[in-house]
Amino acid sequence: MITMMIPFSRILFRRALWSSKNLICRRAISTAHLDPVIQDFTSAIAAKQPAFSLQPTHVRVLYQPAEFYSLLLEMIKRAEHRIFISSLYIGSEESEILDVISHELSVKPQLHAYFHLDLHRSTRPGASSTAKLLLPLLTTFPSRVHVSMFRSPSLRGLMAKIVPPRFNEGWGTWHSKIYGVDNDVIISGANLNKSYFTNRQDRYLHFNGQPLFAQYCYDFLQTFAKFSFRLHSTSDTTVISPHSFIQDDYILQWPDPHIHPHHIHEKVREALTTFQSSRRVSSQIQLDTNEDSFKSKQRVFIFPIIQAGQFAIREEETVLQTLFRRVNAAAKQGSRKRPFFELTSGYFSLYQPYQKIILGSRSVDCRIVAASPKANGFFGSKGISGRIPEGYTHFEKRFMRAVGRAGRLWKEAASGNFKGIQLWEWDKPAWTYHAKGIWLSPSSKALPILTLFGSTNLNSRSAHLDTELSFVMVLPSHQMDAEQDVHKSVDDIPATACSPQDDLSSETESSTEASQDTALNLRERLQHEIDNIRMNASTWKGARRDVRFSTKLMLWFLKGML
Repeated sequence: MITMMIPFSRILFRRALWSSKNLICRRAISTAHLDPVIQDFTSAIAAKQPAFSLQPTHVRVLYQPAEFYSLLLEMIKRAEHRIFISSLYIGSEESEILDVISHELSVKPQLHAYFHLDLHRSTRPGASSTAKLLLPLLTTFPSRVHVSMFRSPSLRGLMAKIVPPRFNEGWGTWHSKIYGVDNDVIISGANLNKSYFTNRQDRYLHFNGQPLFAQYCYDFLQTFAKFSFRLHSTSDTTVISPHSFIQDDYILQWPDPHIHPHHIHEKVREALTTFQSSRRVSSQIQLDTNEDSFKSKQRVFIFPIIQAGQFAIREEETVLQTLFRRVNAAAKQGSRKRPFFELTSGYFSLYQPYQKIILGSRSVDCRIVAASPKANGFFGSKGISGRIPEGYTHFEKRFMRAVGRAGRLWKEAASGNFKGIQLWEWDKPAWTYHAKGIWLSPSSKALPILTLFGSTNLNSRSAHLDTELSFVMVLPSHQMDAEQDVHKSVDDIPATACSPQDDLSSETESSTEASQDTALNLRERLQHEIDNIRMNASTWKGARRDVRFSTKLMLWFLKGML
């Protein structure tokens, strides 16, 4: 009788938690082919997160916005069953992408297109809003185009009525960036806007022919679709339900009449916890049935991590705390060189717990690349948003003061090598900077053995307000790597290393797979990614920049919204 009184969703939730606890006790993976610096970390994260194992030949690292755009169009043109796109918004000038999707839908009756976007950013007033751009697709293919728009429940009540549309994103956004077609996926931090295809630097990792990984990304989006408004044409009046609302040209339908969109916190938390728990179980089954190949020295591990602070889902925080603690501990115990982190964010304002763990990890070194004021996407904006680049200078100054107080400023050690924490700034004429993520190498001279990529900016906003999906990729290495995989300096990298003509295709890789270390090749490409960023970065100059008192007052008022 007691069980019957408990809502069925809660029963499923508890069963998922029970399954995950048992899984943690029995789940173990072989880490012998990993660098000792990350073996403990990998074992720890594998016990808690879903895991995917794949060959390095199925991972492609892109370096330039034009490559991203070209590949995305190519993927859409060969779509057979599903296109699934997650972005903050779609820019008003992106007619080519929508035209290509429309064409593919018209010639492939089995094809469906799924869009997952931020409601506030996609419904701004004006004829060029994302919602209005998608209406022709919805009208033409009403049963095969599905548009979900997530609205942060943090903006509600009186504030929801008085905050101008341009500023309502300050209460949280849908921030995950996923571009999937059938079993191919691009994970990026880029949105679908012209600048992201031309002169706004980001990161782009392409995973091809990976049905399990692609299904995970698709299912993640479908999980959130249950808590998102659905876009419909005003001609479809049958979709009007409680909590839905009508704009001039479209209807935003709330899918669940039994729960108010402002009160979804507990439901979302349960759904995400159940989702991750079930994926841990399914990935364990996949790893068990592929045990021999999983232990291959050539395979990489991918671990998805969700951060949705307003729903009490904080996997990113747990993973990053574990990463720095375990790597720092491994460095203390071994006789190897000091592990080296590369960290970057276009909006650099480290979340305080991340800052604390980085400053406290005294056995590792770190280089950080932030956007210069001119490379900040808000540079030159009108009104209060024009102060945002200056605000990030204030955050950078505050961070460097903390580095100094902790005794971690970049300096030459007794060994003759440099150690500590240094801050660089990225600046390229007529370009802006939007890249984010982390790379880890066994030493400052070695190739990366781990990278974190996805949508997180690693700041308070990402931790508390936005909904983020990021990934940790762990790469195999050999014991001899400490001596043999010293990377080239940026001046030594051939021009083709950062061009679309670089030999990046999986087809070419497959032809030479028998004769080369494909894992090492992927590590080299990640190093090229770092060097492509460093190519336009130099020592931070923010110490000489003034920050007006009015800007500091603005930051105090906005608190964690930047």
